Amino acid sequence: MTKLFFGMRIFGIIAMISTMLHSCTKDYAEINTDKSAIPTVGEAELPFLFSRAISAIPVGDQVAQNLFADQYAQYFACNAAYFPSDRYVMVSDWVQNNFDPMYTVVLPQLQVLLDKKDAASAEAALANIWWVYAFHRVTDYWGPIPYFSIGVGGLSVPYDPQDKIYDDFFKRLAAAVQVLEDKRDEKPYDTYDLVYGGNVDKWIKFANTLRLRLAVRISKVDPGRAKTEAEAAYAGGVFTQSPDDDAYIPKNTLDINRLSQMSDWNEFRMSATMESILKGFNDPRMPVYFLPAKSTGTYEGLRNGLTPEQLALEVNTVNSNSHVGPRWTSLASGGIANHLSTPANVMCAAEAYFLRAEGALLGWNMGGTAKDLYEQGITNSMMQWEVTDNAVIQDYINGTTTPIAPGDYMNSPAITDIPVKFDAGNIDVQLEQIATQKWLALFPDGMEAWADYRRGHYNKLYPIVKSDNPELTDPETQWIRRIPFLLSEKISNGPAVDAAVGLLGGPDAITTPLWWDKN
Repeated sequence: MTKLFFGMRIFGIIAMISTMLHSCTKDYAEINTDKSAIPTVGEAELPFLFSRAISAIPVGDQVAQNLFADQYAQYFACNAAYFPSDRYVMVSDWVQNNFDPMYTVVLPQLQVLLDKKDAASAEAALANIWWVYAFHRVTDYWGPIPYFSIGVGGLSVPYDPQDKIYDDFFKRLAAAVQVLEDKRDEKPYDTYDLVYGGNVDKWIKFANTLRLRLAVRISKVDPGRAKTEAEAAYAGGVFTQSPDDDAYIPKNTLDINRLSQMSDWNEFRMSATMESILKGFNDPRMPVYFLPAKSTGTYEGLRNGLTPEQLALEVNTVNSNSHVGPRWTSLASGGIANHLSTPANVMCAAEAYFLRAEGALLGWNMGGTAKDLYEQGITNSMMQWEVTDNAVIQDYINGTTTPIAPGDYMNSPAITDIPVKFDAGNIDVQLEQIATQKWLALFPDGMEAWADYRRGHYNKLYPIVKSDNPELTDPETQWIRRIPFLLSEKISNGPAVDAAVGLLGGPDAITTPLWWDKN
């Protein structure tokens, strides 16, 4: 199927590069080289395009997410010596799998829908909502990205500043919700809507929750706009109940869950940060998120950024550390029979409560106190992961135990000293508690967890053991803040990339903060 291409590749070069890069990693999509025109699509085919736009998002993909955001969020640590990304080495031809599919697969489908459907239609509204979801995952990796000029053709496409892109996100979401308010009786795309089956009420909640997420993201760089957008999102109706509101992308044996696929490769394990927090809090989600280590029968994690020599030690091997949990694990490895069909997480109700809790601390109208919203966030996360015993949930919410020293190879101390029970008055502790519980609730969405850590820097993560990236020389005081621009883009869209560096406010380095990162 021919797809729209917007001129970001010099065709002969990208054909050669994509062939070379495909051989370096496992199972990621080849990039078609002839994408110079919008396909001719009949009305009957349009719902399928929306399905394709949903399923093409590389949620949990190894080279788009797991080797980068999942480890920078410290959900997992890499135990494969041949992958250096956990030590901040940027392998451009891996990480571009969070870039190319968005422009060569997701974008063409959505652009055709937006061209074919009336702007006041429910179908166009859903396309705009999914557009924002897709591209916020791209800009939050790189910062400036090609955005406003994509789809117009040409051999070079300019990059746009992140603040302007976010402005467009807010406008698209607000307009989409306004359209949908009058379409609640319709079922746009019907069963071709893989997330909600055309349920407009749920899409309104999704759009408003995404708007709230983005509002909190800019709360340090533009607090006035953040407050306005957050309060409008809350007033319009956000997620309130798990699992009813939670958004997933369904998976099957043909379109598999990428995290489940990777789990059988035994290249990542529980992080020491996860071990310190889950064990210290006696968290009932621990057996959902992870499996006991084979050699000990206990839950064990390792530090991020270990050297190949350190990874070779028995204490850091796969059998000595905890595999990801049963729903993402094959039956042979202690999981379930249909693990490849586990739905991919998109967004959950628990996050909405934690966003509102932080907003309440900032003085925004979020419909409750920070404490009440925080506790409802925990409750909804437990419900999402099928921890339904109210006594267990309340014991957790009122827990006073704190994270422990994980007992890892590095003899790491406890990651922090906060309990679950909401602090009575120290706002710094409260912000850390909210961020920590949101970090736990977002699992396994490392992409959002890493963005949220960079934005707030409230929850604690261990410094990586060793950085092999010369741009970051002191892991004790520095942390990775973005992904550098892609080598393939520098080759084929060089002048635009050069200009984009000027939009960063610093060098094209992993230590340069994004627009919304004011830490």
